[in-house]
Amino acid sequence: MSKFVEIGGVRLFLSEPDPTNGQWIGQGEVLKQLLACWLVVDDVDLPLTPRLVGAPGIGKTTLAIAGARVRKQPLYIYQCTADTRPEDLLVTPVLAESGKIVYHASTLVTAMLTGGICVLDEGNRMNEKSWASLAALLDHRRYVESIVAGITIPAHRDFRCAITMNDDESTFEIPDYILSRLQPTLELSHPAREDELAILKYHLPFADDEMLNLTVEFLQQAHELKLDFSTRDGINVLRYAIKRAAQDSTHPLSKDVAWRESLHRCLGEEALDLKELAERKRSTLGGNVVPMGLGDFFFSPDDPLHPDYEDDEEDDEDDE
Repeated sequence: MSKFVEIGGVRLFLSEPDPTNGQWIGQGEVLKQLLACWLVVDDVDLPLTPRLVGAPGIGKTTLAIAGARVRKQPLYIYQCTADTRPEDLLVTPVLAESGKIVYHASTLVTAMLTGGICVLDEGNRMNEKSWASLAALLDHRRYVESIVAGITIPAHRDFRCAITMNDDESTFEIPDYILSRLQPTLELSHPAREDELAILKYHLPFADDEMLNLTVEFLQQAHELKLDFSTRDGINVLRYAIKRAAQDSTHPLSKDVAWRESLHRCLGEEALDLKELAERKRSTLGGNVVPMGLGDFFFSPDDPLHPDYEDDEEDDEDDE
């Protein structure tokens, strides 16, 4: 692949594709759904740009990577952040050693030009101004306009895109005119026990069965209690536990002790008792606390201006 292309007399230096291999384990239906989004069934048909939605660490990016590998297309990943600017997404001017300005195409624009697949990772962290710069790309027009380079960049027919989004609180709310372009929504759930065990074995094939089972049981209990611990958390816990158990051959830690220490260090003391954590979370979210009204923010309960204020003297007079 050429390291640069020219558009409208402007030379754009291209980004390198991502070499990551991604094997998708379990939940085969959602992989089929993603690949269906990227199909075209007629000369006038266009691919879809789906949203991959789920909890952090559940495998959204891995799913997109696996889809790119199935299609045998180069993969590009762009990490969205709260301070991403339109020029970051598209074309960035850089001062070269010669003192001249050169233009670098982002991973997104490189995928557009080379017919690759781009994953916009954690798209709900990005502000509206940056999303607005992609509006034409995400509909039937399929191009972007770089104000910095002064050029219009069309997308290759083979270009495909997907957006990952965490289902927790977002830094920015994505506007409706963008959401209507990001369809359909593909939701990922936590894997079943057998699949989660297979995922852990895939990433850590050297882990022994005892630690693997401890980790899977912990994760499955967390999923059942609707806690936020993910498969990625389990991989980190297991990896550190294995290192701690193997660290000192003279006074080795038992596997159980090493695993519990790793759980504490990686996920915090609260992870040692999932049931108590789940109960505390429920009481925080709901409980028996009476919800506050608007008046509670401005007036104390005994203030005559409070909407629910009751005058005891008036009550006494009424009783007489």
